[in-house]
Amino acid sequence: MMNHDFDERIDRTGTECKKWDTYAADVLPLWIADTDFKCPQPIIDAMVKRAQHGIYGYPVNDKKFEQSIVNWQKKRFSWDVDPDWVEYTPAVVPAIIYAMRAFTNPGDNVVIQMPAYHPFHEIIPHNGRHILGNELVLQPDGSYAIDFANLEQLLSQKRTTMFLLCSPHNPVGKCFTREELTRMSELCLKHHVMVVSDEIHSDIVYGDNRHIPFGSLSPEAANNCVVCVNPSKTFNIAGVRTGAAIIPNRHKHDRFYAALADNKAYGRTVFGTLPIEVAYNECDYYADQLLAYLEANLNYLKEFVAERIPQIKVSNVQATYLIWLDCRALQMPPKELQQFFLEQAKVAMNEGSTFGPGGAGFMRMNIACPRSLLTEALERIAAAVAALPASDY
Repeated sequence: MMNHDFDERIDRTGTECKKWDTYAADVLPLWIADTDFKCPQPIIDAMVKRAQHGIYGYPVNDKKFEQSIVNWQKKRFSWDVDPDWVEYTPAVVPAIIYAMRAFTNPGDNVVIQMPAYHPFHEIIPHNGRHILGNELVLQPDGSYAIDFANLEQLLSQKRTTMFLLCSPHNPVGKCFTREELTRMSELCLKHHVMVVSDEIHSDIVYGDNRHIPFGSLSPEAANNCVVCVNPSKTFNIAGVRTGAAIIPNRHKHDRFYAALADNKAYGRTVFGTLPIEVAYNECDYYADQLLAYLEANLNYLKEFVAERIPQIKVSNVQATYLIWLDCRALQMPPKELQQFFLEQAKVAMNEGSTFGPGGAGFMRMNIACPRSLLTEALERIAAAVAALPASDY
């Protein structure tokens, strides 16, 4: 088995890297959701070999891409997926947009769980649909629970036609249990609401928590869903802009494809499908080692914050490498909180209010980086907080 060096620090500045080239050179970027780890060597080797061929014409759809999705879902989540259920998409967010266009009409309601991944707040109204927010409930232990009474009230509205689920949840890091997912499925079936499940973070789940693909819950759930997947978070290949939708119901699959075809989004890319095929077929070792490294980073973060920055609380994160930090004790409004971390600590993170209701006073930190970089960022934050007047918190 190959071993990957996740401690290696690679200079990404000046490489058209959104994460590193957005802020000033003296700012450590722990914000956007890509990792600072080199891709698995098999992906690099395959991409180099393909590049050396020297011709990059239209590719044929030979089902290797679909089969790689099938293989991963079976190996990692015990979900038996038929290759005919799989549809190529240019990343996950576009897939969600095509699903909205296929299964909802302008003026319809789309339910999302707040605080929610910030692009959700844009793509829904930009496509003429209305957002209904089911706010997750923060528990004393830092975990989050679902307000099912409110969820049903939103799903039962006449113009509600879609439930957009983020599983595992970004930004709060919740891994939904089978019981929670089943109840959500039953409510959506009861009120004739289509489910689109964004499962892009499914490989990053900690401890005894287990990711359960929405389509694997039951035949009824499978018939009523689109499951969106993409290995970009796991293998650091977000720049290839390729994902997949798994749609077991043939009629719904055809409707989805029609929306995709209407936007001429069916054309695959030479360097888009290849890294996914290699990742899912050859790189289990990397996903396993990545998860172990991230879990160690998370434990290190918890210990450091508890000992050195008690004014900040680490939420009970069950999944994803995006850590939800409770900074409400610092008593700063959102804009001031963002400026504090950016200008005083010199650490870039995502400010919580951009994720909607329930986000104010929180910051989202990306810990998918070498331990030395995480340590440097935490030392900066500790020093900045220590320099605050005691009355500020």
